[in-house]
Amino acid sequence: MSQKITPELRRWIIEQASAGFEPEAVLASMVASGWQEAVAVNALENTLREHLRDNPVLVAAAPTEPAQAATTGGGVPVPDFPLSQSPRQLDAGDRMVDVIATLNNPRVVVLGNLLSAEECEALIESARPRLARSLTVAIKTGGEETNPDRTSSGMFFTRGETPEVARVEARIARLLDWPLENGEGFQVLNYGPGAEYKPHYDYFDPSEPGTPTILRRGGQRVATIVMYLNEPARGGGTTFPDVGFEVAPVRGNAVFFSYDRAHPSTRTLHGGAPVIEGEKWVATKWLREREFV
Repeated sequence: MSQKITPELRRWIIEQASAGFEPEAVLASMVASGWQEAVAVNALENTLREHLRDNPVLVAAAPTEPAQAATTGGGVPVPDFPLSQSPRQLDAGDRMVDVIATLNNPRVVVLGNLLSAEECEALIESARPRLARSLTVAIKTGGEETNPDRTSSGMFFTRGETPEVARVEARIARLLDWPLENGEGFQVLNYGPGAEYKPHYDYFDPSEPGTPTILRRGGQRVATIVMYLNEPARGGGTTFPDVGFEVAPVRGNAVFFSYDRAHPSTRTLHGGAPVIEGEKWVATKWLREREFV
């Protein structure tokens, strides 16, 4: 049975916030009372955002966060693009980047023209000699392991390793107003015919024993940006099963999504659909809470 967000619930949320209760405490109280967590998060986020918008004096008194940071009840600040005025393009410093599509829940932004054709080709050629069977994070130990759900080949660049990597990293940092040092190095992946990455989450599961070791390097992942370096003839899109959304792999374009908590309520389950014809090259960058070392 679906749960409805009523005016009474909104008033109660505002009363709790006005009384000084932290969003985490309000969310926990709602869940303990029988609210589904996803519904509770949505109600808390939307109610508080609207309340702050309609009460600017509260906004002025509220603690400040980074310019483009966004939070939902109980979550951490995450990077986001300055899209409040619905711009068609964003200034990345050395080029204009197109805004193609956006979703709010989950937060997904599809960008066009983030990379030039020459940059895409340079990244592919720099990565090609270093490709090996892709690994995933071993959540039991904090190391790496082969995963049958991921049938691609890949490699990692360190931050700023090549001129192309450094330029694109600078663009991403500028567009999102997120420190460059809070990003992991690019991972370049190559998918041949039939290769895929089955749906998964990018955050690190707090319940797994290896997660504390992983988090020591920069905290949780809070956002992902997948950049398409070529165009397979068929297949290879980035899918978001929870919302029935798929992004086509177009050279130079990218898809960004953020997650303010390590929980399925973020609706950021995503995957790389099988390549049906041709091959797919992508570069993925994950953003952390703190400096990644």
